[in-house]
Amino acid sequence: MNGVRTQPHGRRAPGRATGPVGRLTRRREVAELVVEAGGGPLRRTLGLTQLTLLSVGATLGTGIFVVLGEAVPQAGPAVVLSFVLAGVTALFSALSYAELAGMIPGAGSSYSYTYATLGELVAWVCGWCLILEYGVSVAAVAVGWGQYVNELLQLTIGRTLPDTLAAPPGDGGVLNVPAAAIVVLAMVVLLRGARESAVVNTVMVAVKLAALVIFCAVAFTAFHAGNFRPLFPLGTAGMTAGASSLFFSYIGFDAASTAGEEAKHPQRDLPRAIVLSLGLVTALYCAVALAAVGAMPWQRFAGTEATLSQVLVRSVGGGELWPVLLSIGAVVATTSVVLTVQYGQIRILFSMSRDGLVPGLFSRVHRRTGVPRAGTVIVSAFVALLAALIPLGDLADATSIGTLFAFALVNLAVLILRRRTPDAPRSFRVPLAPVTPLLGVACCGYVMYGLGADTWIAFGVWMAVGLVVYGLYGIRHSTLNRPAPEPETTP
Repeated sequence: MNGVRTQPHGRRAPGRATGPVGRLTRRREVAELVVEAGGGPLRRTLGLTQLTLLSVGATLGTGIFVVLGEAVPQAGPAVVLSFVLAGVTALFSALSYAELAGMIPGAGSSYSYTYATLGELVAWVCGWCLILEYGVSVAAVAVGWGQYVNELLQLTIGRTLPDTLAAPPGDGGVLNVPAAAIVVLAMVVLLRGARESAVVNTVMVAVKLAALVIFCAVAFTAFHAGNFRPLFPLGTAGMTAGASSLFFSYIGFDAASTAGEEAKHPQRDLPRAIVLSLGLVTALYCAVALAAVGAMPWQRFAGTEATLSQVLVRSVGGGELWPVLLSIGAVVATTSVVLTVQYGQIRILFSMSRDGLVPGLFSRVHRRTGVPRAGTVIVSAFVALLAALIPLGDLADATSIGTLFAFALVNLAVLILRRRTPDAPRSFRVPLAPVTPLLGVACCGYVMYGLGADTWIAFGVWMAVGLVVYGLYGIRHSTLNRPAPEPETTP
């Protein structure tokens, strides 16, 4: 019989790439990725509401509850505009994510998109950035969770955990036990399955939305317009620096794209979930920032932990009821982020493992739960270690730079696929292309420029390590590196 043998997962053997450049630029075909996603081992159990809440759950958390306290001293009252600038940057990328998620509904998110457009090396770099984005951001959120747990203990029983057990070495402690504990708790939930995790996340998202609405309602009772004069005490550079820090608050809207192989109707629901979640989160962030600075002068934000709770304690009357309720909401909120972002990290590694770029154990799915069990345990252990040992500020900035780089690649991927496959089915199209994706690239570069030199150095080291790992393992084990057998013929 005439024909060509196929490789595992239904892939057609592409043949050995010729030359080093060819091996680095080889691509996965869009049609191949779509077929692979449709026949993968993950279970399709998530609808539009669950996907939207997955994105909201991954986004709405430490960024607004904790990182706001670090951004206000950088931007002053203009922090509200910093949120807008960061939101616009995220919006351009969200539109590109929406188009690509509708075309390629797989678990790999921007990693898969760049594999189909820019080639294997760039896809590896993107995936390595996503590991930084998701893994480090979970650790950062876990640290913020520990801060609000301490705040809640202080408000309710008048005691807090000792610094030796509640802070990393860089902040005067030995080990951040609460931060590590919440990562392990999220791991236990994730091991039960995607549907069960989505139900838990839905409940927690409802609680944290209620907490932020209550904060705005209470804080606006102490609103003073004079707190916004002058609007730019630190200049427009301060606003940009604030946006660079606050971009961490928008990380996670792309979580829906990592659920492409577990969505019931991915082409229809993924674009809607991404855009809806970002719109909701941006509106809420601006309202919270406006209420917070209106209630407490911006100079008093410096050095605060559990920032929103401190705003209510210092500026709003009514005793400890509102701060206690807010702290409870913040604990639930950050728990939700840990759960959903950790979910995304595991799915990214699942996709990279299936392509052979990381070890195969990350793509082994448990028969009963439909969950990559080994990957879940390994990722959770690594993130728990980061959360226990590294301070929040360093984690947040490292997360932002990795995310911005990956977002820029997604915008470029839209432009390339528009030229390469202009007639391919698209359930959503970025408006005003190519202008909108180009603006997305420019905004990502502008916000990256506002990050500090230490963050850039750390990012460079991370990229160098990633290239070494790719050179030693990924390029050798890539499924596209396998030789195609000679066609079988019959006499």
